[in-house]
Amino acid sequence: MIERVLHPHNVQRALKQVIANKGSAGVDGMSVNELTDYFRKGKTQLYSSIREMDYLAQPILGVEIPKGNDKTRLLGIPTVTDRMLQQAVSQVLMPNYENEFSVHSYGFRPNKNARQAVGKALEHIHEGYTFIVDIDLKTFFDEVDHCLLLNLLYQKVKCPITMRLIRKWLRAPIQINGKLYKRRKGVPQGSPLSPLLSNILLNELDKELRKRNLRFVRYADDFSIYTQYKSHATATLKAIEKFLKTKLKLTINGEKSGVRKPVQFELLGFGFESTYKKGDKGKYQLVVGKKAWKRLKQRLKVITRKTTPMTFDERIQKINEVQRGWLNYFRGTSIKGKLRDFDGWLRNRLRYCIWSRSFGRRSLNGKERILFVWELTKTMHTPTVEPEWGDGQSHRVLF
Repeated sequence: MIERVLHPHNVQRALKQVIANKGSAGVDGMSVNELTDYFRKGKTQLYSSIREMDYLAQPILGVEIPKGNDKTRLLGIPTVTDRMLQQAVSQVLMPNYENEFSVHSYGFRPNKNARQAVGKALEHIHEGYTFIVDIDLKTFFDEVDHCLLLNLLYQKVKCPITMRLIRKWLRAPIQINGKLYKRRKGVPQGSPLSPLLSNILLNELDKELRKRNLRFVRYADDFSIYTQYKSHATATLKAIEKFLKTKLKLTINGEKSGVRKPVQFELLGFGFESTYKKGDKGKYQLVVGKKAWKRLKQRLKVITRKTTPMTFDERIQKINEVQRGWLNYFRGTSIKGKLRDFDGWLRNRLRYCIWSRSFGRRSLNGKERILFVWELTKTMHTPTVEPEWGDGQSHRVLF
């Protein structure tokens, strides 16, 4: 298998993918822009060290990023060289596992995406499976058991060199604030190999759910089970919690897990609301979840903060970038009214930015007020966007 991993075509694909993904430098400070030249000069020595089993993975760089609710998530960023090699291994391993993965697993797989997962959940709900077992795994990526994962890998990967590489990447220490810490469990969330490894482990959960004839949807470590009766849902929650703890050595977050009805449930940023239409009893529509609105507002607050060193045109450009991605992800949901209210809030923040830039904090005299209004009407030129409201009309909104 290692020869397939190190085949020039496979490595070239991996190199292009790592460069396209961009990302930060690891502990060695090398950026993705420097990777091509470095690899061209040192690939012979690199390949030799791998084949002779002398290659050592470099430590991963620990970086904390905001998670929401004043919490942070620790990302583990490998060096760009290790990311390229991990990507090359992932490309070879993926076809070996793809046919074994469940059709109800949608995360980090070819031709699968979050909207398909949400669509399948809505389908289950419309078929009468309205008692939802919502399970949140507690710090999943930090809790993955290395021995269990390596045993699962060994069932298919018999190449000792490839297995050694994966073991070294899993055990690579993490550098946090200049100090190195040992790692004996968990997979780094900044690694190109982590999505595949997490799917390999959680495929054991998928097998258990299929064996119990349960309807479920899983996107990476985010999964939910759909039942017709509350008693069945409660019993299922207890049984799956026990399976996760005893077989996969994973624990659930008791505060965030439970049995829910569709209106209390959110999946991958989407919520579910009754349609309230005559003849549509038991039918639901997709809406943007409360957490997604909150995250959007936090992102836009940073862009429209008066103290953020940014010109007005730069602010509009940043807002448009957020707008395109956000509207594309939530297209087809019922958001027309709420989006208009949001648009008004955003315009007000932009007006304060113009006011602050032009006049500072002092009050304006009559002439200055006229100049302010004139500048505002000139500057607030925003393009028409056409989100899929469902009414077939264009709506002139800022967001």
